[in-house]
Amino acid sequence: MPQTVAGTCVIFNPVACGERAQARLRRLREMAGGAAFLPTAKAGHAMELAEQVARDGCGTVVAAGGDGTINEVVNGLMRVPSETRPRLGVAPLGTANVYARELGLPLSMGGAWRVIAAGRERRVDVGVARGAGGEQRYFAALAGAGFDALAIAALDLRLKKRINWLAYVISGFRIVARGLPRLTVTADGRRCEGCFVFIGNGRLYGGSYRMFPKARLDDGMLEVCVFEGGRVADVLRYLPRVLAASHPKLADVHYLRAKQVRVESPQPAPTELDGELWKDCPVEFSIEPGALRVLAP
Repeated sequence: MPQTVAGTCVIFNPVACGERAQARLRRLREMAGGAAFLPTAKAGHAMELAEQVARDGCGTVVAAGGDGTINEVVNGLMRVPSETRPRLGVAPLGTANVYARELGLPLSMGGAWRVIAAGRERRVDVGVARGAGGEQRYFAALAGAGFDALAIAALDLRLKKRINWLAYVISGFRIVARGLPRLTVTADGRRCEGCFVFIGNGRLYGGSYRMFPKARLDDGMLEVCVFEGGRVADVLRYLPRVLAASHPKLADVHYLRAKQVRVESPQPAPTELDGELWKDCPVEFSIEPGALRVLAP
């Protein structure tokens, strides 16, 4: 059992951090004073630690890492009753840092810790994914089905260490060249089909790209982007429009807002939650409004 303090617990992955992130983590230790630092030892361990320290009475749990670490910590916190659920702090150490950007956090460790220390709270929604067998998992910022999940599954981790987010782009084009599964999306009763499906709690995807320009973390809704085309030519056509956040204007892009979303496919089609692979379709997505207290500017 880890030793915790009543104030703040910092959960971090000591293996996944690169050289730069390790330096930032050392900086965080210097600033965090009496906070308890809890390293993870395996996949899923951050979830277990977050639930445990929450039940032990820790008031603030800081996820020090990327969006995958944040996803695990959020899932651990959501396992405890809302009335005893700690506040979430974020110390960004990842590649894209989507959730940190969504919250408007400084990406410097000093700036991020000052936000945590200031203690200003914000209530935000949490996304929920349910698999065909009844399995359930939460997501903080975004989810996807088909294309991006397949790209994550095929990602060359050695290449990612060398060129960061460009490795995802390369993996994505390779997946498209092989052919994508066809997906059917039902959002609050409205039905459409496509090859790329993105579901957002917040606005951003892949860093600072506004995949969901109308989204808010506290509006009780999910945003859904469905791209019909699945060829390399389609990707090249979509990409500049996504960069300009004008893709919802395209005739073959469906932009929907909903509280309940179901994604199905006649072919094997994985899903991802905050950049982490999850179950194959069919998967149902929903939202839990105001479920989490986060520390934000």
